[in-house]
Amino acid sequence: MSYLMIPPGGHQLPPLPFPYNALEPLIGAETLKIHHDRHHLSYVEGVNRAERKLVEARRQNDFSLVKHWERELAFHGSGHILHCLYWAVMAPPGRGGQPGPHTRGHIAAYFGDLRSFQEQFSAAAADVEGSGWALLAWQPAWQRLELLTAEKHQNLTQWGAIPILAVDVWEHAYYLNYQNRRRDYIQAWWRLVNWFEVECRLLMAMQGQLALVPGTYR
Repeated sequence: MSYLMIPPGGHQLPPLPFPYNALEPLIGAETLKIHHDRHHLSYVEGVNRAERKLVEARRQNDFSLVKHWERELAFHGSGHILHCLYWAVMAPPGRGGQPGPHTRGHIAAYFGDLRSFQEQFSAAAADVEGSGWALLAWQPAWQRLELLTAEKHQNLTQWGAIPILAVDVWEHAYYLNYQNRRRDYIQAWWRLVNWFEVECRLLMAMQGQLALVPGTYR
């Protein structure tokens, strides 16, 4: 019996779940192509390299660079996972629907209502220092949603939290379309959220699962 679904160094860049121009005019085709084909690919290559180096270190019993490769594993692995989520939870304008019943219920239970949640999420995303992310995550430890921010992918996380919604606020995600107007990008991004996918991911997270590919939108 094999327990490894993805062998060390075996990560691949998943295709976008929509054409490059599908999010226009809110996010342009050139931005998506550069973001996915270059930036996301670099994280896939980075996590594969780190995993292979750690396999080599174990074989040679030489852990002199273990701190470096573990840091690379955290940075590039987190970047890969969050980018997969970012693509999955977006859809062309007008195609993302409305929050599903479980999403609405859990948001209302913790944040009060959808508007309060979106305002907090937007403020958190806008105020990320430097580059990073804003995330809505299911925290199984206390059986509710949590809103988190992350800098450099792996920082400011919360152990056990499973992200179900993510907005990338690294400048490469929006600069060609919005320059330094991050708040304008975040406001526009809400029109791209695929709430069908978020509902699916919430249900999966409540069962301890996190998928790297979209589940409901094609």
